Amino acid sequence: MSRPVIVCGADRLLGGKEFSSLVAGKKAGAVVNHTAVTSNYTFWPAVLAEQTGARLEVLFSPEHGLWGEEQDQAPCGSYSAGPGGARVVSLYGGDPGSLKPDPALLAGLDLLLFDIQDIGSRYYTYIYTLAYAMEAAVEAGVPLVVLDRPNPLGGERVEGPPLKPGFESFVGRFAGMPVRHGMTVAELALYFSAVHRIGETPEVVKLAGWRRKLTAFDCSFPWVLPSPNMPTPDTALVYPGMCLLEGTNLSEGRGTTRPFEIFGAPWLEAFQLVRMLGSLGLSGVRFRPHRFIPTFGKFSGRLCSGAQVQVTDTHAYRSFLTGAAVIYCAAALAPEEFAWLERPYEFVSGIPAIDLLTGGDSFRKAIDRRVSFEELSALCESDPGAWLELRREYLLYD
Repeated sequence: MSRPVIVCGADRLLGGKEFSSLVAGKKAGAVVNHTAVTSNYTFWPAVLAEQTGARLEVLFSPEHGLWGEEQDQAPCGSYSAGPGGARVVSLYGGDPGSLKPDPALLAGLDLLLFDIQDIGSRYYTYIYTLAYAMEAAVEAGVPLVVLDRPNPLGGERVEGPPLKPGFESFVGRFAGMPVRHGMTVAELALYFSAVHRIGETPEVVKLAGWRRKLTAFDCSFPWVLPSPNMPTPDTALVYPGMCLLEGTNLSEGRGTTRPFEIFGAPWLEAFQLVRMLGSLGLSGVRFRPHRFIPTFGKFSGRLCSGAQVQVTDTHAYRSFLTGAAVIYCAAALAPEEFAWLERPYEFVSGIPAIDLLTGGDSFRKAIDRRVSFEELSALCESDPGAWLELRREYLLYD
């Protein structure tokens, strides 16, 4: 059976008269990275002038750089001559002040475009780059246009506890948002504007053919790995849970060919770990014992023992609960070796990384108290009703 083909906002902007007037003959800036492609994988900022007559003056690039070349939390540089001669300005430097575009750089522009592939998780920083761009645009008096892309996790399933006030950061800026939020970037832009008073209501070039029930496994759209350790939709699916390992001394698989699917540590025993994980009754997933040597990141060059996440049912699978289960088992099996990450994380010090990721300190304290898995599960599977009601007004698709 053929999968429905989704037409992204970029194709609708460049491909017809309906939206071409938004940019035709205008001076534009764009917040993009290498995922800003059309259906034939053309990097549209390089052809915008030719196809629409618009002049692209400046490109703003998010974490990982314009081409996704930098690893996580690595400062990215700016340079004078990008595609089409546009200046490239990094929005991920060495301090929090670098995260927001300088409104002065928007002076004289007719509009600012946003087009970056998101992956549907609260931790993924591109949606906060969007929020900062919205703030800068309104300060400069420049309208913002969001070119929408599908949420690869779909728009129905919601997972994980909501972010609590006091735990905001660049991996979770807005209290109340769950980990797997089930919104597209354009829907989030509308939500940021209305609920959190971020910028002004943006112009949106919607998707054609996308429905909330559709994940990346159910439809076809141009997928480009949005960051170095997010190579496939399979990675995006496990990320809402397996990213939690970033807040621990477990390897989350960076430095392997299957990041966030492979995990472990030198002090774990693979078969023992897999047996314990298998006893928890997790839905839609199996674990395969695995050993690996990361080429960079945690335990670089050292033999690690752990497992690979094997998703057997993408609809039954609960990513956040699975990641929580991995931490639960590792802490139980190796209590002397397991530890929380203590160094600063995404420009924040003084709050453990795991608290920033889970959106509060309840998860960490529960693991430290050695609670039952049933009690931990209750923390991980919060009632999504409040979020579903809050977001309802800003949804663009059925």
